[in-house]
Amino acid sequence: MEIQGLPGRVLDELGPAIASGEIPEGAVLRGEELEGRFGVSRTVVREAVRVLEGMRLVASRRRVGITVQPKSLWDVFDPMVIRWRLAGADRPAQLRSLGSLRVAVEPAAAALAATHATDDDRRELSSLAVELTVAAREADLTTFLGHDIAFHALVLRASGNEMFAHLGDTVGAVLTGRTEYHLMPHQPEPYAIRLHREVADAICGGDAAHAERAMRTIVTGALEELNLQLG
Repeated sequence: MEIQGLPGRVLDELGPAIASGEIPEGAVLRGEELEGRFGVSRTVVREAVRVLEGMRLVASRRRVGITVQPKSLWDVFDPMVIRWRLAGADRPAQLRSLGSLRVAVEPAAAALAATHATDDDRRELSSLAVELTVAAREADLTTFLGHDIAFHALVLRASGNEMFAHLGDTVGAVLTGRTEYHLMPHQPEPYAIRLHREVADAICGGDAAHAERAMRTIVTGALEELNLQLG
């Protein structure tokens, strides 16, 4: 979810500041102070605060103000929260946490997709595997990223599990973060492309065990590479 206009400008500064701890847990913000700081109206501040409340980063109470909430209460699956955390000092912990989530969820989703994917899902997955191969061969990381996000989101949706499907944006956020912060190779590794084709072929062929195994190799390999890069 991207917030445009003046509320978006307020969020672009407040969100990262809260996510990084620059504005710490328990800090109290005043609406009128934010109006003056950003040169915006009360309505704009209220809209920005409403978004932050939806993410549970802050809680707003009359006569108290806008209080920054403990990290334990945040909606850590929200793509904007992920993006803000990736932009700050919390990046290594955030990437490791998201990598572990992928290891836990995506292999199971791939196995389920081998049983539950529709014919349209299978055709789209096969097409994406081909497009990933072409983008990798051309070292076009921007196009590759778009296809990779679509591929993993489709596997999650095709699992038939609505909770897995809901994680598509979360996985997309970590894939984007790895690319934006130069944690991906300049050209995707051939073995990674081969594994994506294996996942697609296994799902299309209804082979749950192979789909799970190939996807597990992808996500565990990504986490191992990440740990090496982060030290």
